[in-house]
Amino acid sequence: MNFDINNLIWTRPPRTCEITPEKIVMVTEPHTDLWQRTYYGFQNDSAPVLQLETEEQYFSFTVKTDFASRRRFDQCGVAVYLDSENWLKASVEYENETFQRLGSVVTNHGYSDWATTDIAADIRSMWYRLSRRGSDYCLECSPDGQTFRQMRICRLWEGAGRIAFGLYACSPEESSFRAEFTHMTLGPCLWRAHE
Repeated sequence: MNFDINNLIWTRPPRTCEITPEKIVMVTEPHTDLWQRTYYGFQNDSAPVLQLETEEQYFSFTVKTDFASRRRFDQCGVAVYLDSENWLKASVEYENETFQRLGSVVTNHGYSDWATTDIAADIRSMWYRLSRRGSDYCLECSPDGQTFRQMRICRLWEGAGRIAFGLYACSPEESSFRAEFTHMTLGPCLWRAHE
């Protein structure tokens, strides 16, 4: 299984993007987001997502993100987007000049959660590794692409069969920024079975 750019499929392509085997660039547009109901009440399903489809039950996808975010909630990272009510994402979300939120959202049957940890506002790159074991998923992050730390383990209730996974970027407020994705690799599952 390869991360073949010729097989990528857009859900809501942005106006400005660049796709090569070495690099994918998205320029976000204002008021684009992914969120469903929980706490805030609103439903936002407008972020561009670029994905591969697969029936492979066990794999790991790794990518490096570089971003020039500067407005609250600007974000880019990895996603498994099945439909508007069933998806997950992991990213750094800009908050202010002091800190950002490294976190993830899992949405099942139309309700989102959000798990975060605060990181420094001057961080401008992050690596992610998304691993799948059937309906279960592991999200990891790394500042250097060498040592990955677990962000969360989760289940997508509708994520057992054919899925789509890949990249996303968005700007929920009145903003726009350049998100760059490089070092995209796809291979055997690096998330070991529980013993």
